[in-house]
Amino acid sequence: MTVVGSAQVIEDLVAALPGLVETDPEHLEPYTYDRSGHRAVGLPLAVVHPRSIEDVQAACRIASSTGTAIVTRGAGTGLAGGAVAGPGEIVLSTRDMDQILEVSPENRLAVVQPGILNGDLNRALAPYGLWWAPDPSSKDISTVGGNIAMNAGGLLCAKYGVTREAVLALKVVLADGRLISVGHRTVKGVTGYDLCALMIGSEGTLGIVVECTLKLQPVVVGDTVTIGAFFESVEAAADAALAVTRAGFVPAIMELMDRRTLECVSRFTGEDLIGRGSAYLLVQCDGQGAIETAQRVADLLRAGGGSPETTMDPVESERLLDLRRKALPAIETLGTVLVEDIAVPRNRLSEAFAFVRETEERYGLIIPTACHAGDGNLHPTFVFEGDEVPQAVWEAAGDLFSQALALGGTLTGEHGIGLLKRRWLADELGPDQYELQRQIKAVFDPANILNPGKVFG
Repeated sequence: MTVVGSAQVIEDLVAALPGLVETDPEHLEPYTYDRSGHRAVGLPLAVVHPRSIEDVQAACRIASSTGTAIVTRGAGTGLAGGAVAGPGEIVLSTRDMDQILEVSPENRLAVVQPGILNGDLNRALAPYGLWWAPDPSSKDISTVGGNIAMNAGGLLCAKYGVTREAVLALKVVLADGRLISVGHRTVKGVTGYDLCALMIGSEGTLGIVVECTLKLQPVVVGDTVTIGAFFESVEAAADAALAVTRAGFVPAIMELMDRRTLECVSRFTGEDLIGRGSAYLLVQCDGQGAIETAQRVADLLRAGGGSPETTMDPVESERLLDLRRKALPAIETLGTVLVEDIAVPRNRLSEAFAFVRETEERYGLIIPTACHAGDGNLHPTFVFEGDEVPQAVWEAAGDLFSQALALGGTLTGEHGIGLLKRRWLADELGPDQYELQRQIKAVFDPANILNPGKVFG
């Protein structure tokens, strides 16, 4: 990608951003991979650690004038290879841009820099009786900017929405260093095209988010009731989750683990889960009326063949939620993993689980699968040996992606496209929309220097 010599690019960066540029190979190496398992071959040119919008603009002007690719990165917790940087590329790390600039309780908003962690933000908001709802499993180590770049989801999405529904406005630096403001501080705003929504989930390919105006929620008032129910099959558990939705209930959390996942969590924690059933559905109800709602939800789970147990004890509730959060680290003890992410309409969830099991048998693979049952988002996790994803795993994953689309679903509910799913993107979008999206990318980034190779390849 570099038009002028690499040494000149580094010299220009160091001159413009003294003390904010790293070139030590030991410090560059961690930026060549993320939690997806994908690793670039070779090191990036440099890592820039901006502390202000002006620093980001300076880096972008140098990248633009020299034709050098620039990869924006938060905490590196992504699962699609969207922030992996390789030879000839500048990494722009937003981790040092981690300040809360404003909290407005009367407007229920906060203005923050993109490098602040979800967990740190919510701890700071607690004294105001407010919180920011996006709740990915990595919330204690993932950045707000990364959440926005990927339109992150999590356990609370079914009730409180994904990241796009919790952002009011953004300041964005374009590839050539220009600064634009998109969105509104107001509750309503329909001026022109919604470029704020376009930026959310764009994976760093359209611009660099440098300031975020976030929509906050009041802290939930009322009771919190957690229900755990074992089922004889994952299909029965999925159908029970559908019954809860069909009845009009909107739990804060509704999570499902299949037998493979239960086996892993049992070994990992030492708690006997697999002896109690072949699938586990975890439901949490919160707010006013939570006790009555939980009772009716428990009745539905029981009618669906489950054995629900209910608790209002905060410690026990957290323990049950922690079992779900331990699913991925438990699965990772089996070997190398490829964590996938499909979503289907909620009434097709049991069919999706059945297809995962068929795929396991057809390819002779191990594919533990956990699910955000409240919104139909499955995470089939392929287990294999070695550092390279075997061809059989890619073929099996391709079959799952095709089946998700056939069921009326999508390739990715929350992880994004990045490097790992770009080969299948056109299958979902179709040729006309695919080309339109490529044209949108070219309008914002005509020289293709922002995260090149991601999403569209």
